[in-house]
Amino acid sequence: MKQIISKVSKTVIPSKIIEESKKKIAKLAYDLVKKEIEKYSEVIGLEFGGSFAKGTWLSKDADIDIFIKFKKNISEEKFEKISKKIGFNSLKKYHPYVRYSQHPYVEAKIKNTKINIVPFYDVKIGEWKSAADRSPFHTKFMEKSLTPKMRNEVRVLKTFLKSNGIYGAEIAKQGFSGYISEVLILEFGNFENLIKSISKIKENQIIGKTSKTFDTSIVVIDPIDSNRNLAAAISDENIGKFILISRAFKEKAVLEFFKNKKSKVSKKYWNNVLVVKFNFKSRSPDIIWGQIKRATSTLSTQLELGGFTVLRSKSHTDQQKEAYLLFFLESTKISQIYAKKGPEFFREDSTHSFISKNLKNAELVWVGNNRKIISLGKRKHNDAVNFMKEFLKNNLQVGIPNGLQSDFKRGFTVSVGSKNLSKSIKEETAELISVDGTLLYFN
Repeated sequence: MKQIISKVSKTVIPSKIIEESKKKIAKLAYDLVKKEIEKYSEVIGLEFGGSFAKGTWLSKDADIDIFIKFKKNISEEKFEKISKKIGFNSLKKYHPYVRYSQHPYVEAKIKNTKINIVPFYDVKIGEWKSAADRSPFHTKFMEKSLTPKMRNEVRVLKTFLKSNGIYGAEIAKQGFSGYISEVLILEFGNFENLIKSISKIKENQIIGKTSKTFDTSIVVIDPIDSNRNLAAAISDENIGKFILISRAFKEKAVLEFFKNKKSKVSKKYWNNVLVVKFNFKSRSPDIIWGQIKRATSTLSTQLELGGFTVLRSKSHTDQQKEAYLLFFLESTKISQIYAKKGPEFFREDSTHSFISKNLKNAELVWVGNNRKIISLGKRKHNDAVNFMKEFLKNNLQVGIPNGLQSDFKRGFTVSVGSKNLSKSIKEETAELISVDGTLLYFN
């Protein structure tokens, strides 16, 4: 394992040329923002944050975060309005746009490097007014705590997570953030120790110190806020993948773990995939991702209530205008009839009510071996496409978040399989009928 980690660690350090280029871009952006903030008495400072400031950035994945410090008594409305003005005016040459966390922030690209202009309040530790208020404390803490060797170990960990598709805090990914990567290396000392510890981690195990209890698969405590569980933002799927690939790497450490591994598609299941497609009016990527994930979850529940078994589901959007809600079903066609279970025969009132009602509506009613009264129910729809079309036509308020309802009213399509999908969407959808790439290491 040591040899492989040593090999990888030599490849993840940015070259001097890339480092100089990145510093020039950072200085250019910083100077533009610095000039702009002079117009606003509400703003009292400016500083770098994120992986660039902490020296844990990867060559191909280095955003530059510039944090604007606001006086703590400024209203939320002014905080948002002024920060957006500063972002747009300072980066106007670089086609800025708005992104959303708890508060909106401005992003732009200079020579393929993302620049994030993020507002925060000048508060003391624990007196947070916005989600970004912790970030400058994170930066200072890591600058002070990480040794040069640890910074490179963070880069190795990020490469490991990225290669296995579980790196990134954005809602689309729900993976491990750069800050969590730093916290984990700080906690375990290096990448090797981390892999060995994660391989045998227990359910609900706490990494860090806290007096609070959390209900997540694992718990990672923020070193500057013991009431905050960083792992709450990571999906169970991604936590599971991290544990499994850590075990596999511990058993057999090879360079393949640091290269993208393709999933293995089972094409015979294409006809089990239900696709709901619609177009949406332009909005922030963070907002549309949140909306389609909620819609997919709710519609999965509705399919189950309709008698269809949902094996897996996912959402996808091009972040421009198209969105897809995708469901891998046990079958897209089910039986027209089903057993509708009633109360046990010892429950007099409930039994009487169930029998009376079902004698009128059901074709058959009988006493089951499990003490329950059972009637033969008949489904209105036994085809998933027809079920979904009718549900979306008549029950938008039940199945779709408010923010998407007007988009669905303008039209949607429901289909099965890959016939009408573009190449890129087909690749995304294929994940539902694939052996997860992270599990292929166990071969």
